[in-house]
Amino acid sequence: MRNPQYHAGKEVRREVLGKAHVARADAATTRLDEPFQQLITETAWGNVWASDKISRRERSMLTLALLAALGNFDEIPMHIRATANTGATPEDVAEAFQHVAIYAGAPRANHALKLAKETYAEMAAETSRAGDHDDAP
Repeated sequence: MRNPQYHAGKEVRREVLGKAHVARADAATTRLDEPFQQLITETAWGNVWASDKISRRERSMLTLALLAALGNFDEIPMHIRATANTGATPEDVAEAFQHVAIYAGAPRANHALKLAKETYAEMAAETSRAGDHDDAP
């Protein structure tokens, strides 16, 4: 039996990361990582991200800054994509990475900005390709 934080976490995670991302992650879950997936769903998504104490835009900016500051670069593209759902703009993200440069180091901020630029370019290309199919017969 799952607790209320788990169910809230699943919903918030879908809203922030997108239904397709969560469906892929769920499909890839195995017995080995199921306890970990439950932990992050309940705590990260069901408690932290579900809180209404700060906005999702602010939470998105904080998350990206912390990921960059700690060198957790693998998670940055996923959270850049999530900005489409959180309201954090590319300018917001650049400001967050400015703080990283000052307080955690320019190389980390520089790498995070590189990843952000690549991810925003991919997102724009995906949107463009999707638009190409909108007028198909």
